[in-house]
Amino acid sequence: MNRVAILKHTGKLREIIGEGLELIGGIGPLSSPILIKPNICTISDGTGHSVSDIRLIDAIIHILFEERPDSSIRVIESDSQSKYADEAFEKFGYTDLVDRYNEDEKDLKLVNLSKSRMIETDFDGRYFKKAKLPEELIKPHYFITVPVAKTHYLTWITGALKNQFGLLPEKRQASFHSKITDIVIDFNRIVQPQLCIIDARVGVEGWNGPKTHEIGAFIVGRKPVSVDSVMAQMMSLDPTQIEHLVQASKYDLGTLEPEIIGDELDSVKVEFSLPR
Repeated sequence: MNRVAILKHTGKLREIIGEGLELIGGIGPLSSPILIKPNICTISDGTGHSVSDIRLIDAIIHILFEERPDSSIRVIESDSQSKYADEAFEKFGYTDLVDRYNEDEKDLKLVNLSKSRMIETDFDGRYFKKAKLPEELIKPHYFITVPVAKTHYLTWITGALKNQFGLLPEKRQASFHSKITDIVIDFNRIVQPQLCIIDARVGVEGWNGPKTHEIGAFIVGRKPVSVDSVMAQMMSLDPTQIEHLVQASKYDLGTLEPEIIGDELDSVKVEFSLPR
Protein backbone atom coordinates (compact mmCIF):
# COMPACT_ATOMS: atom_id res chain seq x y z
CA MET A 1 0.00 0.00 0.00
CA ASN A 2 2.88 2.37 0.69
CA ARG A 3 4.80 1.69 -2.52
CA VAL A 4 5.19 4.80 -4.63
CA ALA A 5 6.15 4.76 -8.31
CA ILE A 6 8.28 7.43 -9.97
CA LEU A 7 8.00 7.54 -13.74
CA LYS A 8 9.94 9.81 -16.04
CA HIS A 9 7.72 11.50 -18.57
CA THR A 10 7.96 10.02 -22.06
CA GLY A 11 5.36 12.22 -23.73
CA LYS A 12 2.74 9.45 -23.96
CA LEU A 13 0.35 10.09 -21.10
CA ARG A 14 -1.83 6.98 -21.29
CA GLU A 15 1.21 4.73 -21.49
CA ILE A 16 3.08 6.35 -18.63
CA ILE A 17 0.07 6.41 -16.30
CA GLY A 18 -0.74 2.83 -17.27
CA GLU A 19 2.81 1.82 -16.44
CA GLY A 20 2.57 3.55 -13.07
CA LEU A 21 -0.64 1.71 -12.27
CA GLU A 22 0.96 -1.61 -13.15
CA LEU A 23 3.89 -0.87 -10.84
CA ILE A 24 1.62 -0.31 -7.84
CA GLY A 25 -0.54 -3.35 -8.59
CA GLY A 26 -3.27 -1.92 -10.81
CA ILE A 27 -6.24 0.33 -10.25
CA GLY A 28 -7.82 -2.07 -7.78
CA PRO A 29 -11.54 -2.76 -7.35
CA LEU A 30 -13.48 0.07 -8.98
CA SER A 31 -16.84 1.21 -7.69
CA SER A 32 -19.09 3.88 -9.14
CA PRO A 33 -19.14 6.75 -9.00
CA ILE A 34 -15.45 7.39 -9.53
CA LEU A 35 -14.59 10.86 -8.25
CA ILE A 36 -11.62 12.66 -9.81
CA LYS A 37 -10.30 15.75 -8.06
CA PRO A 38 -7.96 17.76 -10.29
CA ASN A 39 -6.08 20.83 -9.06
CA ILE A 40 -8.00 23.80 -10.43
CA CYS A 41 -6.84 26.41 -7.95
CA THR A 42 -7.47 29.56 -9.98
CA ILE A 43 -9.13 30.93 -13.10
CA SER A 44 -5.80 32.58 -14.03
CA ASP A 45 -2.95 30.07 -14.43
CA GLY A 46 0.04 32.37 -14.10
CA THR A 47 2.66 29.75 -15.05
CA GLY A 48 0.79 27.54 -17.51
CA HIS A 49 1.52 24.68 -15.08
CA SER A 50 -0.32 25.68 -11.90
CA VAL A 51 -3.60 24.03 -12.92
CA SER A 52 -4.10 20.36 -13.83
CA ASP A 53 -3.44 19.55 -17.48
CA ILE A 54 -6.74 18.55 -19.09
CA ARG A 55 -4.83 16.07 -21.28
CA LEU A 56 -3.73 14.18 -18.17
CA ILE A 57 -7.28 14.08 -16.81
CA ASP A 58 -8.44 12.84 -20.24
CA ALA A 59 -5.80 10.07 -20.19
CA ILE A 60 -6.91 8.93 -16.71
CA ILE A 61 -10.57 8.93 -17.71
CA HIS A 62 -9.76 6.95 -20.87
CA ILE A 63 -7.94 4.31 -18.79
CA LEU A 64 -10.83 4.08 -16.34
CA PHE A 65 -13.44 3.57 -19.07
CA GLU A 66 -11.20 0.94 -20.68
CA GLU A 67 -11.01 -0.86 -17.34
CA ARG A 68 -14.73 -0.57 -16.66
CA PRO A 69 -16.82 0.81 -19.56
CA ASP A 70 -20.00 1.13 -17.48
CA SER A 71 -18.36 3.40 -14.88
CA SER A 72 -19.93 6.64 -13.71
CA ILE A 73 -17.15 9.22 -13.47
CA ARG A 74 -17.47 12.63 -11.82
CA VAL A 75 -14.84 15.37 -12.03
CA ILE A 76 -15.28 17.42 -8.86
CA GLU A 77 -14.17 20.88 -7.80
CA SER A 78 -15.47 23.72 -5.61
CA ASP A 79 -15.72 27.47 -5.92
CA SER A 80 -12.81 29.17 -4.17
CA GLN A 81 -11.32 32.58 -3.48
CA SER A 82 -9.71 32.76 -6.93
CA LYS A 83 -12.31 31.06 -9.14
CA TYR A 84 -15.83 29.83 -9.76
CA ALA A 85 -15.66 26.13 -10.55
CA ASP A 86 -18.14 26.23 -13.44
CA GLU A 87 -16.25 29.04 -15.14
CA ALA A 88 -12.95 27.18 -14.63
CA PHE A 89 -14.43 23.95 -16.03
CA GLU A 90 -15.33 25.86 -19.18
CA LYS A 91 -12.03 27.71 -19.51
CA PHE A 92 -9.73 24.73 -18.97
CA GLY A 93 -11.51 22.35 -21.33
CA TYR A 94 -13.56 20.16 -18.99
CA THR A 95 -16.92 21.06 -20.49
CA ASP A 96 -15.75 20.06 -23.98
CA LEU A 97 -14.18 16.89 -22.57
CA VAL A 98 -17.47 15.83 -21.00
CA ASP A 99 -19.36 16.54 -24.23
CA ARG A 100 -16.95 14.36 -26.17
CA TYR A 101 -17.33 11.38 -23.82
CA ASN A 102 -21.10 11.83 -23.61
CA GLU A 103 -21.27 11.60 -27.40
CA ASP A 104 -19.77 8.12 -26.98
CA GLU A 105 -22.47 7.39 -24.38
CA LYS A 106 -20.02 7.41 -21.47
CA ASP A 107 -21.28 8.52 -18.06
CA LEU A 108 -18.99 11.47 -17.33
CA LYS A 109 -20.19 14.61 -15.53
CA LEU A 110 -18.80 17.70 -13.84
CA VAL A 111 -19.76 18.45 -10.24
CA ASN A 112 -19.42 21.82 -8.56
CA LEU A 113 -19.38 20.84 -4.89
CA SER A 114 -20.37 24.36 -3.90
CA LYS A 115 -23.78 23.62 -5.45
CA SER A 116 -24.17 20.12 -4.03
CA ARG A 117 -26.71 19.00 -1.47
CA MET A 118 -25.14 18.98 1.98
CA ILE A 119 -25.40 15.99 4.31
CA GLU A 120 -24.61 16.09 8.02
CA THR A 121 -21.92 13.61 9.03
CA ASP A 122 -21.14 11.99 12.37
CA PHE A 123 -17.41 12.46 11.79
CA ASP A 124 -15.57 13.75 14.86
CA GLY A 125 -12.26 15.05 13.56
CA ARG A 126 -9.58 17.58 14.28
CA TYR A 127 -11.68 20.34 12.68
CA PHE A 128 -14.96 18.84 11.46
CA LYS A 129 -17.53 18.01 14.15
CA LYS A 130 -20.67 16.59 12.56
CA ALA A 131 -20.09 18.92 9.64
CA LYS A 132 -22.41 19.19 6.66
CA LEU A 133 -20.48 18.18 3.54
CA PRO A 134 -21.36 17.59 -0.14
CA GLU A 135 -23.25 14.34 -0.58
CA GLU A 136 -20.85 13.16 -3.31
CA LEU A 137 -18.09 12.98 -0.69
CA ILE A 138 -20.18 11.12 1.86
CA LYS A 139 -21.76 8.44 -0.33
CA PRO A 140 -19.69 5.37 -1.39
CA HIS A 141 -17.27 6.08 -4.22
CA TYR A 142 -13.76 5.49 -5.61
CA PHE A 143 -11.63 8.59 -5.18
CA ILE A 144 -8.68 9.76 -7.30
CA THR A 145 -6.70 12.89 -6.53
CA VAL A 146 -4.63 14.46 -9.32
CA PRO A 147 -2.56 17.37 -7.95
CA VAL A 148 0.27 19.34 -9.51
CA ALA A 149 3.67 19.38 -7.77
CA LYS A 150 3.89 22.78 -6.09
CA THR A 151 5.08 24.56 -2.98
CA HIS A 152 2.77 26.64 -0.81
CA TYR A 153 3.41 29.41 1.69
CA LEU A 154 1.10 27.84 4.30
CA THR A 155 2.03 24.17 4.06
CA TRP A 156 5.45 24.25 2.30
CA ILE A 157 4.19 21.77 -0.30
CA THR A 158 0.82 21.23 -1.96
CA GLY A 159 0.27 17.74 -3.31
CA ALA A 160 -2.17 14.89 -2.74
CA LEU A 161 -3.05 15.86 0.82
CA LYS A 162 -3.44 19.58 0.21
CA ASN A 163 -5.49 19.00 -2.96
CA GLN A 164 -8.31 17.91 -0.64
CA PHE A 165 -8.58 21.45 0.74
CA GLY A 166 -10.26 22.26 -2.57
CA LEU A 167 -13.19 20.06 -1.51
CA LEU A 168 -14.38 22.80 0.84
CA PRO A 169 -17.65 24.02 -0.68
CA GLU A 170 -17.29 27.58 0.67
CA LYS A 171 -15.99 30.16 -1.81
CA ARG A 172 -14.12 32.14 0.86
CA GLN A 173 -11.69 29.29 1.46
CA ALA A 174 -8.94 31.66 2.55
CA SER A 175 -10.88 32.29 5.76
CA PHE A 176 -10.13 28.67 6.71
CA HIS A 177 -6.35 28.98 6.23
CA SER A 178 -5.66 29.24 9.96
CA LYS A 179 -6.98 25.68 10.36
CA ILE A 180 -5.60 24.31 7.11
CA THR A 181 -3.63 21.39 8.60
CA ASP A 182 -6.63 20.09 10.55
CA ILE A 183 -9.00 20.54 7.59
CA VAL A 184 -6.63 18.82 5.14
CA ILE A 185 -6.17 15.85 7.48
CA ASP A 186 -9.89 15.52 8.17
CA PHE A 187 -10.79 15.61 4.48
CA ASN A 188 -8.22 12.90 3.73
CA ARG A 189 -9.71 10.75 6.48
CA ILE A 190 -13.28 11.32 5.31
CA VAL A 191 -12.49 11.00 1.59
CA GLN A 192 -9.47 8.70 1.54
CA PRO A 193 -7.91 8.49 -1.93
CA GLN A 194 -7.72 5.07 -3.52
CA LEU A 195 -5.31 6.51 -6.06
CA CYS A 196 -2.97 9.51 -6.13
CA ILE A 197 -1.34 10.73 -9.35
CA ILE A 198 0.94 13.76 -9.01
CA ASP A 199 1.87 15.63 -12.16
CA ALA A 200 5.50 16.56 -11.49
CA ARG A 201 6.52 17.27 -15.06
CA VAL A 202 6.91 20.93 -14.13
CA GLY A 203 7.06 21.87 -10.46
CA VAL A 204 5.79 25.28 -9.39
CA GLU A 205 7.23 27.42 -6.59
CA GLY A 206 4.19 28.93 -4.93
CA TRP A 207 0.61 27.87 -5.58
CA ASN A 208 0.55 29.95 -8.80
CA GLY A 209 4.23 30.66 -9.38
CA PRO A 210 5.88 32.67 -10.76
CA LYS A 211 8.92 30.35 -10.67
CA THR A 212 8.87 26.84 -12.17
CA HIS A 213 11.29 23.89 -12.33
CA GLU A 214 11.54 21.16 -14.95
CA ILE A 215 11.27 17.82 -13.11
CA GLY A 216 9.91 15.60 -15.87
CA ALA A 217 8.14 12.93 -13.82
CA PHE A 218 4.89 11.54 -12.47
CA ILE A 219 4.33 10.11 -9.00
CA VAL A 220 1.76 7.31 -8.63
CA GLY A 221 0.65 5.70 -5.36
CA ARG A 222 -2.28 4.93 -3.12
CA LYS A 223 -1.54 6.75 0.14
CA PRO A 224 -1.39 10.57 0.10
CA VAL A 225 1.30 10.95 2.78
CA SER A 226 3.50 8.47 0.93
CA VAL A 227 3.24 10.17 -2.46
CA ASP A 228 3.64 13.64 -0.94
CA SER A 229 6.76 12.49 0.92
CA VAL A 230 8.29 11.39 -2.37
CA MET A 231 7.28 14.70 -3.97
CA ALA A 232 8.90 16.63 -1.12
CA GLN A 233 12.14 14.71 -1.62
CA MET A 234 12.00 15.47 -5.35
CA MET A 235 11.97 19.13 -4.31
CA SER A 236 15.00 18.52 -2.03
CA LEU A 237 12.79 19.06 1.04
CA ASP A 238 12.66 16.89 4.16
CA PRO A 239 9.22 15.29 4.70
CA THR A 240 9.85 15.00 8.44
CA GLN A 241 9.99 18.81 8.64
CA ILE A 242 6.62 19.36 6.90
CA GLU A 243 3.99 19.64 9.60
CA HIS A 244 0.88 18.42 7.79
CA LEU A 245 2.74 15.36 6.47
CA VAL A 246 3.96 14.45 9.95
CA GLN A 247 0.51 14.90 11.48
CA ALA A 248 -1.31 13.08 8.66
CA SER A 249 1.03 10.09 8.94
CA LYS A 250 -0.61 9.33 12.32
CA TYR A 251 -3.93 8.51 10.64
CA ASP A 252 -3.16 5.58 8.30
CA LEU A 253 -2.74 7.94 5.37
CA GLY A 254 0.73 6.74 4.44
CA THR A 255 4.31 6.91 5.62
CA LEU A 256 7.09 9.47 5.50
CA GLU A 257 9.45 6.73 4.27
CA PRO A 258 7.63 4.81 1.50
CA GLU A 259 9.19 2.20 -0.75
CA ILE A 260 10.08 3.91 -4.03
CA ILE A 261 9.81 1.88 -7.25
CA GLY A 262 10.22 2.75 -10.91
CA ASP A 263 12.80 5.40 -11.72
CA GLU A 264 15.41 6.54 -9.22
CA LEU A 265 14.56 9.49 -7.00
CA ASP A 266 17.98 11.07 -7.52
CA SER A 267 17.43 11.12 -11.28
CA VAL A 268 14.51 13.57 -10.92
CA LYS A 269 15.59 15.59 -7.88
CA VAL A 270 15.49 19.39 -8.21
CA GLU A 271 16.39 22.15 -5.76
CA PHE A 272 13.33 24.16 -4.69
CA SER A 273 13.45 27.23 -2.48
CA LEU A 274 11.43 27.10 0.72
CA PRO A 275 8.19 29.09 0.34
CA ARG A 276 8.07 32.39 2.19
